[in-house]
Amino acid sequence: MKAIITGDIINSRSEDVTLWMPTLKEQLNAIGTTPKHWEIYRGDSFQLQVPPQKALVTAFKIKAAVKQFKQLDVRMAIGIGKVTYQAKKITESNGEAFINSGGCFEDLKKQTLAIKSPWQEFDTAINLMLEIMGITINSWSQNSALLIKEILENPNSTQKELAQLLHKSQSNISAGLKRAGYDEIQKIIHYYTNQINALC
Repeated sequence: MKAIITGDIINSRSEDVTLWMPTLKEQLNAIGTTPKHWEIYRGDSFQLQVPPQKALVTAFKIKAAVKQFKQLDVRMAIGIGKVTYQAKKITESNGEAFINSGGCFEDLKKQTLAIKSPWQEFDTAINLMLEIMGITINSWSQNSALLIKEILENPNSTQKELAQLLHKSQSNISAGLKRAGYDEIQKIIHYYTNQINALC
């Protein structure tokens, strides 16, 4: 089983591409190498392959990285399934995971993050959680996005260490994490990972 994330940058022309593109590439480079594991195409669209257990936290990391830019947001669809043809370029590979990701992406309307897997009950539950969570994460400020990005990339950091890293007070960090919905994000990631481990 693999997870394929298909995404595109919302309002990509409203910010200087030379500012946000390196940030996006930094996130994708943390996954693997291009073009085998990820590719950017059509200027602001991207596709990447990750282990299913890492797909949701990866999507949240990308969301937080992109939302650091005031005008930008990102739409992403996670498809889970088998990969039956692995080409040298991810955009030429094929299989259930790619079909699920592409179909899910086409169906995104107001939602900016959704999942399609072989398990319908799981999809229904997780997508409801993501839709509710979207109310918070779609309205992240630049500061909230930066804070979530840092804590997801350094999950073992204490609030004190984050405060030093970001030159803020510990109370600011605590309030910022609450505002950004970090506890809820952790719960969703925990639920998702447990379900995927059981289903895969």
